[in-house]
Amino acid sequence: IKGEQTMIIDNIENAEYYYGLGEKFKKGFEFLKNNDLSKFENGKYEIDGQNLFVSIQDYNSKPENEGKFEAHKKYADIQFIIKGTEKLGYGNVKNFKATTNYDSENDIVFLEGHGQFAQAKENTFLIFMPQDAHMPCIAVENPAYVKKAVVKVKI
Repeated sequence: IKGEQTMIIDNIENAEYYYGLGEKFKKGFEFLKNNDLSKFENGKYEIDGQNLFVSIQDYNSKPENEGKFEAHKKYADIQFIIKGTEKLGYGNVKNFKATTNYDSENDIVFLEGHGQFAQAKENTFLIFMPQDAHMPCIAVENPAYVKKAVVKVKI
C-alpha cells in the first residue's frame, strides 16, 4: 500500500532475496550470515566505516508501555535477533508525532502514535527504512533476555 507500512520481516536464510536493496545491504546481510554473533561482545563493529556498521546489544525486553517509537533519517536498520524473542512496533512516520527534536548526531527522533506489532524470534531480521517508525525491545508476554544485532545502513 503506497505510503503505508513497508517494514520487512524474514528469516536470515532468505537474506539474499534482499541483496537487490544495494551493495551495503548485501554486505550487512553477509556479515550477519558469516559470523557467529552469539560470541560477539556488546559494542559497535565497523563493516564499512560510517557507511555500514553493526551494534551488538543484549537486554531484557520491556512492557509495551515502556517502549518508544523512533525513526532515523540517515540510516536504515536491519535488526537481527541472535537470541530470544521480542515484539517490534512499526508504522509510517507520517502517522506519528515527534516528541523530541531530530538529533542529527545520533540520527534519531522519538515519536508518539499507534503502530502494528510483529514478533521476531532467533534468526529473524526486520528492515526499517527511514519512513518506518519503529519500537524495538518489547516483551512478547513477560520481559525476557534478548541478544540482537542492529546493522546501520547509510542511505
